[in-house]
Amino acid sequence: MAGGQERILRRRIRSIRSTQKITKAMELIAASQIVRAQGRIAASRPYQEGMARIILETALGDFHAAGRLLGDPDEVHAVLVLCVVADRGLCGGYNTSVLRTTERLLAQHQANGVSTRLVTVGKKAQGYFRFRGQPVERSFLGMSERPTFEHAREVAGAVVAPFVEGQVDQVVVVSTRFLSAGTQRIETRQLLPLADPRTPGEREGHEDAPGAWSVAPEPVEVRTGYTEFEPDAAVLLRDLAPRATETAAFGALLEASASELTARQRAMAAATDNAGELIKKYSRIMNRARQDTITTEIMEIVSGAEALRAGTEDDEGGLVIETRV
Repeated sequence: MAGGQERILRRRIRSIRSTQKITKAMELIAASQIVRAQGRIAASRPYQEGMARIILETALGDFHAAGRLLGDPDEVHAVLVLCVVADRGLCGGYNTSVLRTTERLLAQHQANGVSTRLVTVGKKAQGYFRFRGQPVERSFLGMSERPTFEHAREVAGAVVAPFVEGQVDQVVVVSTRFLSAGTQRIETRQLLPLADPRTPGEREGHEDAPGAWSVAPEPVEVRTGYTEFEPDAAVLLRDLAPRATETAAFGALLEASASELTARQRAMAAATDNAGELIKKYSRIMNRARQDTITTEIMEIVSGAEALRAGTEDDEGGLVIETRV
């Protein structure tokens, strides 16, 4: 019995060691890709800031002419929600947190009588909402790990068209904001209508200016001076709205990618450590089983030797020698 248990434990330890090698390799791969993802985020920020500055200066030209393209909508009857998660798992609670936040947001809007439409990025979102019976209008796959601007353009095209055509009043994205390698935060942000990227102090004198999430990750400064627009600000904003949405979607995809890699690196590091602890635990159990086996065998040998010795002494003590004359 002990020998069979030892063989079972030995096979289990070999299996755990193989899994540990895989998790360690995935941890190293994710750690090496995090730096690249951070570099892509840093490289995209000047473009995002430039786009936010153009929208700001155009909006300052004529806020009221922009209409429903700027600020929070007065009444919300229909909302389009964009959910950004990963195509793969093995990244801890990264996917689950975003999906549950999206599910709560949809339930809240539906409870308030607001119709909802859902667009997802990532294979995990597709399976999650299909299992729960939540219809998904469009799903984008294969772009979560290394998104490009072309991917962002496809996603933006799917959410801009319903807004421009008046089918929805608001477009919201639920994704993970990458603040640093140790801090990521789930955020629900407004993509459309476009937001005023100024700080509250910069809005003084423009009380009618809208307030929401900016195209750029950080507020931009208002340039002083006079700007003349050709065509007028309203027409220009209608042309800038899809471009600004593409920029915001690209930033959300990049930050989600970096957050996914960071979550995977942490999850695989924890899995590697847990595998090491299991190997130690099963090694102790196997060594104890081996010692029990050896002890049992020694006791059997000693018992057999004692039995043989006792039998020999009994034979010699009962020997009778007869002498005849």
